[in-house]
Amino acid sequence: MNSIGKLVRKSQATMFWCMQSLPKAKREAIYTLYAFCKHIDNVVDGNLDDAEKLEILNAWQQELINIYDKKVPASNIGRKIYKNCMRFKIKKEDFTKILNAALLDFPNSLKAPNYEIFYQYCNGVAEIPAYITLSIMGILEEEKKRQLAQSFGRAMFVTNVLKDVKEDAQNGHLYMPIELLKQAGILSTEPLTAVTDKNLIGVREILARFAASDFETAFEILQTVDKKATRPLRFILHIYKRYFDIMQNRGWEIMSPKPIIGPKDKLAIAYKVVFDK
Repeated sequence: MNSIGKLVRKSQATMFWCMQSLPKAKREAIYTLYAFCKHIDNVVDGNLDDAEKLEILNAWQQELINIYDKKVPASNIGRKIYKNCMRFKIKKEDFTKILNAALLDFPNSLKAPNYEIFYQYCNGVAEIPAYITLSIMGILEEEKKRQLAQSFGRAMFVTNVLKDVKEDAQNGHLYMPIELLKQAGILSTEPLTAVTDKNLIGVREILARFAASDFETAFEILQTVDKKATRPLRFILHIYKRYFDIMQNRGWEIMSPKPIIGPKDKLAIAYKVVFDK
């Protein structure tokens, strides 16, 4: 197993194993995409000083130029992108959107972004990776692919916002849109103050309705595609829907502990996906 595969297996075992059914070329391209996203995320959230972080992120701007100008990439992940992803005709602008989304959360952490920034960030960290994954898998025509990437990505992103709200606040982040906070009567945009406001339940309920609609759309689109070909995607979506359902069932006023899916539940979801139950 190469270093990219090891990184994916270590940091996201569920994603690693559910992609194992794909042909090797597609599997390695998706692992490379994930490694790139994880690397950028680690840079932004890591312990380096801001100057070093900015230097790395700026270096990636040049690295992407080198890759698409067919020059020798300077980094291991860059070389893997060149080797594994270019055959699937992934556009430079899509990798750039992932990088630019990270810059929205650095050097100042996102705190109550407006809707425009909220969806721009969601697009870069969730929708574009989903779109690239679909492009690598080679399923769906362009319009449907974009629809699925949007609903799939948004459902996962909002679920993570809901699931990680307390942890994010402790790390200085508040990803909930300021429009929703104001609507709920929450005036502070300081993360720890906002997430302890009794009115936060209203914000979480609205975001939950957004996610529920996106889950429904994503599942509907996946039902129109070959079920065997989309098993990895359906498994991931069902995992996130399970997180969402746990939170929904216990009530949006409860933020901790974070929902957990045990091995037996994951096995049951795998069975459901494989046998389409």
